[in-house]
Amino acid sequence: MPATTDQNEILFERARAVIPGGVNSPVRAFKAVGGTPRFVKRAQGAYFWDADDKRYIDYIGSWGPMILGHGHPAVVEAVQRAVIEGFSFGAPTEREIELAEAILALVPSMEMVRLVSSGTEAAMSALRLARGATGRKYIIKFEGCYHGHADALLVKAGSGLATFGNPTSAGVPPEVVQHTLVLEYNNLAQLEEAFALHGHEIACLMIEAIAGNMNFVRTSAAFAKRCRELCTQYGALLVFDEVMTGFRVGLRGAQGVLGVTPDLTVLGKVIGGGMPLAAFGGPRAIMEQLAPMGPVYQAGTLSGNPVATACGLATLKEIAKPGFYEALSTKTRSLVDGLKAAAAAERVPFSADSEGGMFGFFLLDALPQNYTAVMKSDGTKFNTLFHGLLERGVYIAPALYEAGFVSAAHSDDDIAASIEAARQIFKTL
Repeated sequence: MPATTDQNEILFERARAVIPGGVNSPVRAFKAVGGTPRFVKRAQGAYFWDADDKRYIDYIGSWGPMILGHGHPAVVEAVQRAVIEGFSFGAPTEREIELAEAILALVPSMEMVRLVSSGTEAAMSALRLARGATGRKYIIKFEGCYHGHADALLVKAGSGLATFGNPTSAGVPPEVVQHTLVLEYNNLAQLEEAFALHGHEIACLMIEAIAGNMNFVRTSAAFAKRCRELCTQYGALLVFDEVMTGFRVGLRGAQGVLGVTPDLTVLGKVIGGGMPLAAFGGPRAIMEQLAPMGPVYQAGTLSGNPVATACGLATLKEIAKPGFYEALSTKTRSLVDGLKAAAAAERVPFSADSEGGMFGFFLLDALPQNYTAVMKSDGTKFNTLFHGLLERGVYIAPALYEAGFVSAAHSDDDIAASIEAARQIFKTL
C-alpha cells in the first residue's frame, strides 16, 4: 500500500509518537467520531485551513473564545503592540487593572476579580475560596456539567443522595471526592432533598447555568431561582461557571439571561480572546479572603499575562459596542432555525436551541433537560452527520456532547452553505 499523502494523517502519526493520543486535549483526537483529526495550519474570520489547505467553516472557534472570528484586526493590533513591550514580567501591569475594570463594569455581581490562566484553574480556585469563606467542606455539582479537570470536580453521581460522588478519572482517590455531591440537572426534588440532608455543611453549589458540555442544555428559570434561594437559606455560595457562557450568550452572561445573581462567577474563553486567560470574581467581602489579604492561597506565575490581557481587553471593547449581540444572536438563530427546518423536511428527529452566539442540537424529537436524556441521542447518526459536514467543509465539534459557536465573522452565505450541507446529509439518515 502506498504511503499516505494526507498531511493530517502524517501529522497525526507523528503526534501519537510523542504526545499521548496525539493531542493535548482529549476531544481533539476524534475518538468519539472516528477518523483523523484536522491539524489547523491557519485561520481567518469564520474559517480555518487544515494541513492539506482545505478550508472549513468553523463552528468551534477554539471552543468559544473567537467570538469576533479569527484574526480580528483590532485584536491583532493590540496583541502585536503588547508583544513588542514584553511577553511576561511576573510583576503587575496597568493592563491587568484595565481588564479587571472592564469585566467588573459588565458583570454587576462582581466587585473584585482575580485573573488566572485557564478555566480549570479559575473553577478550582473559586471552589477553594468558597470553602475558605464558609468554613465548610461539601460542594454540589450537577451531572453533565464540566468545571475543568481539578480532582474534586472529576466526579459522577453516587448511588443516592446520602452517598457522595465517585471519581470519573484514574488518579483521583475516592477520598478526594467524598465531599462532592452530584445531582441531576434541572431536578428540583433532588435539589431540595440535598439541601435538606446536607444544607448546613455545603460550602457552595457550582453550576453551568447554560450547560455547554452535555451539548447545549438550559437550566429552567424555576431551577436556577431555587438554587439561589436554597444557597441563601443555608448560607452556601452559589457559583456560576461561565467559562463558556460568559460574554458568549450575552454581554452579562447566563446570569444576565436568567436574572439570577451568583455569589461567585468563573469566567474564561471570551475574556482572553483566544489567549490563555480566565478569571473568578464576586463581592469584595468574599474576594478579600484571597491571599495576600486573606487566608485562602492562590497564585500563578503567568496570571494577568500582558499579551493575554491585551487580547482580552481588545475583544471586550469590540463586543461591548451597541448592537453586537443582537446581530450575533440573529445569525445564530438563523443557523439553528435552518437546521431544524432541513431536518424536519427529511423527517429526521432533531431539536436545537441557541442563546447569543452559542448553540446546540440533538438528534432527538425534544430538547433534553439533563444528562440522562442527552445520552439518548443517536450517536451513530451523529457520526454520519459530523463526517458528512466535514467532507463538505463544515467543522462542528467532533463529539455528540459539545456545544457549537457562531462568530461575528460568519456571513449569511456561510450559514446558508452550512444548512445546505446538513440538508444533504439528513436525506441519508
